[in-house]
Amino acid sequence: GHIVRNWKVRWFVLLQDKLLYYKIEGGKKEPSPKGRILLDGCTITCPCLEYENRPLLIKLKTKTNTDYFLECCSREERDSWALDITGAIHAGHPVQVQELHRMKNSFKLLENISLHHIVERICDSSTGIKLTRNLEQGNRYKETFIGSALVDWLISNSFAVSRFEAVTLASMLMEENFIKPVGARSTEATRYSDLSEQFLDDSTALYMFAESSKKNITSKRELQFNISELSGTIVKQGFLVKQGHKRKNWKVRRFVLRADPAFLHYYDPTKEENRPVGGFSLRGCLVSALEDNGVPAGVKGNVQGNLFKIITKNDIHYYIQASSKAERAQWIEAIKPLT
Repeated sequence: GHIVRNWKVRWFVLLQDKLLYYKIEGGKKEPSPKGRILLDGCTITCPCLEYENRPLLIKLKTKTNTDYFLECCSREERDSWALDITGAIHAGHPVQVQELHRMKNSFKLLENISLHHIVERICDSSTGIKLTRNLEQGNRYKETFIGSALVDWLISNSFAVSRFEAVTLASMLMEENFIKPVGARSTEATRYSDLSEQFLDDSTALYMFAESSKKNITSKRELQFNISELSGTIVKQGFLVKQGHKRKNWKVRRFVLRADPAFLHYYDPTKEENRPVGGFSLRGCLVSALEDNGVPAGVKGNVQGNLFKIITKNDIHYYIQASSKAERAQWIEAIKPLT
């Protein structure tokens, strides 16, 4: 949504020059469209990785600079919609349509490509690929990523222009022992003799960084964390209570707000080392006070009031309690100009 930044189910109809969307009531679409997106002069981004927890997005930017984010149910559905919308955008330009079809099946990797450079970018703490816990056939794997997520990332960061190129590039990373398969599905694929078939562009195939590259990854992350994130000017600091993301319990943390670059870090006051236990960039964040009458959805445990919420551009929600309404207002006032 453009006013309230929430996500809603809509029924979409693609016409020659516009994309219509309808509200769904009782399992049926309403007769009149809720809105439309004019495709003339539009630019499309797919895959769009601006929201970390929503990997199946298409982004449309109109010629009036209005952004629309459309989330699909699967990668196949996303790519199919993206291809059809792109065709509609360039329908009046046959040469561009031919070029799009050529690029879809192209194979021409960047000249003088450096696999080491790609791995450094993949491991970047703010723009790299997200590592998660995944379950396959009853086995739980830590710090893994799915094959289709790496393919999306390589295309989004201009290391490849087609999924075929990205799969071959990912296979090269695996061949050079930068990444390795995890679990039965991805391991089985390595038995193929063709390099381009060894890496799976699939949401069920798991991969992780190889041990030989983990040491370099860790040291680079720590260096980047210290130099870039902690180099800004301290604007405000103090103790607040933060809700945890996993156990949903509340803990006192010392928060430090920095500008240039704009980051909010939090520290564990029980530890002697002066190193953050967490933090995030404030660029693109939304911050707002929460009403004290009633506990909002997503908040659990012992809530004393004076709550405020920060939503990052990756759609991660942070719930924080101040000691008073005045202190809450001061923090919100300090954070807003940095978003």
